[in-house]
Amino acid sequence: MSVEKILGDWKKGKFKPVYWLEGEEEFYIDQLVNYAEHKILSEAEAGFNLTVFYGKDADWTAVINACRRYPMFAERQVVLLKEAQQMRDIDKLEAYIDKPLTSTIFVVAYKEKKVDGRSKLAKMLKEKAELYTTKKLYDNQLPEWTNELIRSKGYEITQKALLLLVDHIGNDLSRINNEIEKLLVNLSGRKNITEDDIERYVGVSKEYNVFELQDAFAKKDRVKAIRIIQYFESNPKAASIQLIIPSIYSFFSKAYMIFGQPARDEKGVAAAIGVNPFFAKDYLAAVRNYNYEGIENGLLLLHAYNLKSVGVGSAGVEDASLLKELVVKMMS
Repeated sequence: MSVEKILGDWKKGKFKPVYWLEGEEEFYIDQLVNYAEHKILSEAEAGFNLTVFYGKDADWTAVINACRRYPMFAERQVVLLKEAQQMRDIDKLEAYIDKPLTSTIFVVAYKEKKVDGRSKLAKMLKEKAELYTTKKLYDNQLPEWTNELIRSKGYEITQKALLLLVDHIGNDLSRINNEIEKLLVNLSGRKNITEDDIERYVGVSKEYNVFELQDAFAKKDRVKAIRIIQYFESNPKAASIQLIIPSIYSFFSKAYMIFGQPARDEKGVAAAIGVNPFFAKDYLAAVRNYNYEGIENGLLLLHAYNLKSVGVGSAGVEDASLLKELVVKMMS
């Protein structure tokens, strides 16, 4: 069952006694827990019929006793168990999950992982509860997810602005959502988010970022690459070397894959190596400018400089110096 289906049922007043929300992606779990805490019951009902536990401090007997209590002046009560992955003896909840009270909506937020599928608890959850499991999106899914989120709010975003936002934040859906909310507040009635908005309100330079450095590497534009590295040197928070090198390595790894593919058009390349079509021209540029041996050599250099960035064979060398040296060696 999806988040949309669960929320849709709740909005229609359709509830099941137990909801077990688990997995690595906290955004969807938080979305459901927030609705259960603030929307299922009216303000007056919540005063008597909303109970919230936190796993680290919760005792399993107290949780079960709360779930078995009957609602006061309402049809139902809500019991939330947040951060359930930190609760000791969580398997003791099996007794209640096996025979839950229909007037209680018990919502468990079990973040960061899943219950061991071999356990009795896991088997019981599949049979007796509404089990919802989340997982992290792949990096190549983030632009589409973010674009859909923005559209669902009634706004549009330019392709470059979208990629700047996603590249800067990474795979953190909650933070992406928060940054979008901040952007929308500052648009002053406009319905389109631009690169200037990302620079002004998110703090990502539209000229000096990892995305533009990647473009410089692909085109063998040494002057542009050095200029961006100097900006990073003056603004250490903009991008660390531990972020930059893996990002460039990932780029060249995907470019390397193109040599094993028959497609050479942007759409075909994007599908073959699993990237956003907007980026395909950059990968094709790298293939043209470096050829097979050049990209292979570049990957070896990136691996070596990744080790140097953590002090292996280069103790005391400044990050910017390492990056400039890398640029010269790769582009020569």
